[in-house]
Amino acid sequence: MKLQGRISLSVGWITLFLMGTDLFVVSPLLPFISEVYKVSASTTGWMVTVFAVTYAFSAPCFGWLSDIKERRTLITFGLLLFAISNMLTAFSPSFLWLIVSRILAGLSVASITPLIYAIIGDTAPPNRRGTWLSIVVSGHLTALWAGAPIGMLLEHFLGWRSVFVVMAIIGAVLAAVNFKTWESIPKNGLTRNLLEGNLLRILGSVSVTTIWAISMYTLYVYLGAALYSKNKFSSSEIALAVAFYGVGAVLGSLTSGQLTDKFGEEKISKVTLILLILILICLGIFFSSGDWIYFFLLFIWALVGYAGFTSYQARLAVEYPKERGIVMAWNNTALYIGITIGSMIGGYVISNWGYSSLPYVCSVAAIVSFVLSTQKVQEAKKDSAFSTDT
Repeated sequence: MKLQGRISLSVGWITLFLMGTDLFVVSPLLPFISEVYKVSASTTGWMVTVFAVTYAFSAPCFGWLSDIKERRTLITFGLLLFAISNMLTAFSPSFLWLIVSRILAGLSVASITPLIYAIIGDTAPPNRRGTWLSIVVSGHLTALWAGAPIGMLLEHFLGWRSVFVVMAIIGAVLAAVNFKTWESIPKNGLTRNLLEGNLLRILGSVSVTTIWAISMYTLYVYLGAALYSKNKFSSSEIALAVAFYGVGAVLGSLTSGQLTDKFGEEKISKVTLILLILILICLGIFFSSGDWIYFFLLFIWALVGYAGFTSYQARLAVEYPKERGIVMAWNNTALYIGITIGSMIGGYVISNWGYSSLPYVCSVAAIVSFVLSTQKVQEAKKDSAFSTDT
């Protein structure tokens, strides 16, 4: 790999690690924020909700803009807005301003995360695209088990406001770094409507990610509660379980990139979905098993699940070369929609059938995702054959 490639990947990785930290660190900080602003825990939870909703609705707009304008400009703008929004979160004079700051944060991350995926897809060598994407995805996932704990350490010694101040400073520095790193990437210069005739196809493709997210997050959102209720895990054991999951997610993403480049995006995404179905069934069977068996299963679940997510992102990057920005943005929106639906389904399942039913419901979602993925492959082949004939 050339020096410029290493620099691009490093900048992409660090940027997505920061975005992931901002996403994952807020939830554990909510009790401290709630105490300062004298609001209930459920009210404080709106910080997470408004962030997610803003991200989901604004990401496709930034993706579309990035396909007709310069991605570098939008990423730089996003990082500057990220710095401002996090500084406002740290020093909001009221809870209303705190909510406004998280709306701005959601807007900023929506203009960064999918565009980093897209610009890496633009710059990666065709035979290394899967590996490059897997590396930057691992930055986002590393925040799950490393970024959030680092934030909690800062909170312990300096208070919760320091977490957002530090992220704001790093965001401002990264704005300059990203502006310099991507200066050699030309504008697309396209003026035609990139969505013309493609919107339904794009939505169909990213629906696979929505169902995949349901298969992962219907259980993950309630994992801590499930382990405490059914397996009597202590808080430290729950933290260890999440760590096993986080490490599995990172390794799955990194491994997937190399396998994708070797065997192809389509094959790896299909194989990982089949394995995901089997792992989820095993999670259900061994739901109340001993600690180490369950830790191992959580590790394998994340390993296989996120390997599938990374390979499918690489597949989308190949299938939509000219619409890469908006497709990556829609795929991230699909991810957030899936997480939201998954949490709602999980709540319903717990109320009616209990925690032990969650893995089986997730396995059904994984089966649906596999069927949709296979159908999209067949449609793509038909389109390719039609284009060749004409």
